[in-house]
Amino acid sequence: MSNIKNITTVARSLTKRPFRVSIEGNIGSGKSTCIKHFEKYSIVETHAEPIQEWRNVSGHNLLGLLYSDLNKWSFAFEHYVHLSRLKIQTSPPSNPNVSVKMFERSVQNSRHCFVENAKKQNFLHDPQYQVLVTWFEYTEKNLDISLDLIVYLRTTPEVVWERMMNRGRAEESEVPLEYLQQVHESYEKWLSFPDVGCEVLTIDANRDIKYVIEDLERYTYKILGGNHTN
Repeated sequence: MSNIKNITTVARSLTKRPFRVSIEGNIGSGKSTCIKHFEKYSIVETHAEPIQEWRNVSGHNLLGLLYSDLNKWSFAFEHYVHLSRLKIQTSPPSNPNVSVKMFERSVQNSRHCFVENAKKQNFLHDPQYQVLVTWFEYTEKNLDISLDLIVYLRTTPEVVWERMMNRGRAEESEVPLEYLQQVHESYEKWLSFPDVGCEVLTIDANRDIKYVIEDLERYTYKILGGNHTN
């Protein structure tokens, strides 16, 4: 782990890129709230998941299609998500004063969590899976997609399923608890890898959001990579 972190630090210094923080967690774990919490810092550029973009791919609601038929649409959705995350993760900040780039989920998440789960559940045929793996490997080899910190909002599937039902997004109305359990298991497996690539800060997000925010405040210095906040 230390060698990987050292390589990441060197890559960041050579490219003069911002400190990259990926906010990770299951559907309904509070990622968007976490992202919004850090919008108050001028040194931070935040990026929520581009849900509206996924809802309108040349007129097609790819997110809605995915949840309507995981077997049919997982390949197209994961391919497009990889592209949208890649653009967010590697694009330079819009402001030269930005020293921290924070985004909701990452290219690594797509590869090691959602693509792996789709393969495990047979939502992807092996040729489709191999295409996505090869695409990720090419990206990893030829672009700096490294992360500096993962903030994992850890929840139980039952808690996030209840939250998801309460917030009432149209596309999520057909998502079963079983799918959230699968995503949870994929997260737990991915973030237990010894070579995950960066430090993982795990926060108990089953609690009321005010307690989660308290933890975010407590760990602000770490989350912002030791950068001065203002």
